[in-house]
Amino acid sequence: MEYARILDLDNLLKQKSFFLFGPRSTGKSFLIRKQLADKSVIINLLDGETYLRYSAEPSLIHKTAEMAVKENKIVVIDEIQKIPMLLDQAHLAIEEMRAKFLLTGSSARKLKRGGVNLLAGRAWEARMFPLVWPEIPDFDLERYLRYGGLPQVYSSPAPEEELSAYVNTYLKEEIAEEGVIRKMPQFARFLKVAALCSGEIINYSAISSDCAVAASTVREYFSILEHTLTGFTVEPWTESKKRKAITTAKFYMFDTGVAHILSGTEHLERNSNLFGKSFEQWIAMELRAYLSYRRAQTPLCYWRSVNGQEVDFVIGNKCAIEVKSAKKIGAKDLRGLNALAEEKSHTSYICISHDPVERREGIVWCMPWQIFMKRLWSDGIAV
Repeated sequence: MEYARILDLDNLLKQKSFFLFGPRSTGKSFLIRKQLADKSVIINLLDGETYLRYSAEPSLIHKTAEMAVKENKIVVIDEIQKIPMLLDQAHLAIEEMRAKFLLTGSSARKLKRGGVNLLAGRAWEARMFPLVWPEIPDFDLERYLRYGGLPQVYSSPAPEEELSAYVNTYLKEEIAEEGVIRKMPQFARFLKVAALCSGEIINYSAISSDCAVAASTVREYFSILEHTLTGFTVEPWTESKKRKAITTAKFYMFDTGVAHILSGTEHLERNSNLFGKSFEQWIAMELRAYLSYRRAQTPLCYWRSVNGQEVDFVIGNKCAIEVKSAKKIGAKDLRGLNALAEEKSHTSYICISHDPVERREGIVWCMPWQIFMKRLWSDGIAV
């Protein structure tokens, strides 16, 4: 099934060259073919013959760029991290002939390690994510929470098989290619624990104990997940004055389905804690994608005081969001938001839930998740 994606590559590239980062199978290559087929010269480094040709003679990029400039086309290098040295040639082409590039990748680590500092600002950065709510007709929340939003998984009649193949043939191989994992069984144990901890504040010593590896190694492993775009952190919001905030980040896997397949989830029961965690992770994914696709520079954070009051997501100094999977919201569900509201630091306080009744509870706006999604993606939420 084809999905109409929100990211508009043509519009982005009117301004400047771009890096397009995103995990494998989020649809980068398909989107390029769909939106730029007649406007670009595509160099796909996943193709063996192409990879060998450009590895042996990186200066071919310069010749390709010359042709593209004459035809008023964009040069697309798909999976640029496969040959980071090509960035030198792209850099020259941008400087000397004002060529325009779209450089896609699924690992920022390799580029930073082997490239020219991401072209020293000569190309901006965009991100591609799993499918988001407005891209999916007849959105099925329970299916999404269980199997995630990778396009070939969400539309598959056998989503578990697709996820298993994804993890075994791509995820572990991609990470192994980073060249810093010496003991894959040890790292595989870590992946499972990291998936189980998705949505939680990172406790390096506890994870170190569970994985039987040094805490310093656990830190490196988390760094690898971030750089290969298979996980992301939500930093703490620490500007509260009345209640001291903790300063440790939360970690999320990039996709709910990948988190479940790594952690060994067999069933996602509607009233379970795991359902609640997956619901929160999905909201994190939507907020992160929204901010990126709208080119917003506002950081996505969370707040937790040392005394335990917590708000799931804090977007700059604009919006504070609590996520509950409950079908009926009560006063206890709003304690974190009310505590944060005492700081008078944000313009809106929202509780997203499965409660079907939209209403105000004091300063808090209680909102069914469906209404929140409609307003978010129609730019009706101040973030």
